[in-house]
Amino acid sequence: MAISMVVSEKIIDSVVTHQFDSANDAVNMYKSVEISGFGKFYFNDKKALAQYNKLLGIKSTYQKMMLEDMTDVKRNALELKMKIIESSIKSLKPKINEPGTNNRGMEESSSS
Repeated sequence: MAISMVVSEKIIDSVVTHQFDSANDAVNMYKSVEISGFGKFYFNDKKALAQYNKLLGIKSTYQKMMLEDMTDVKRNALELKMKIIESSIKSLKPKINEPGTNNRGMEESSSS
């Protein structure tokens, strides 16, 4: 792409990175993003909560496995898996613990 457009790879990389960062910010802020020509995508709270609970279960299983005797190779692999699971949990937690917002990021009206 850089060659055909006669543009530096750094510039193309920064533009693409900016676009993905902006889309990610929109999902984080409004729980949705609309990409022209592709559609509108929503963050699904129920699926995120189910995934969060699943990850917590996997983390618990891995923690129990860490207490067992195993080779250094298996222990290192398990530690790497734990880091990935913890990273996923950390990224999901703030998105599912925001009461008072619907799936489009707008505040729900209180019933009187």
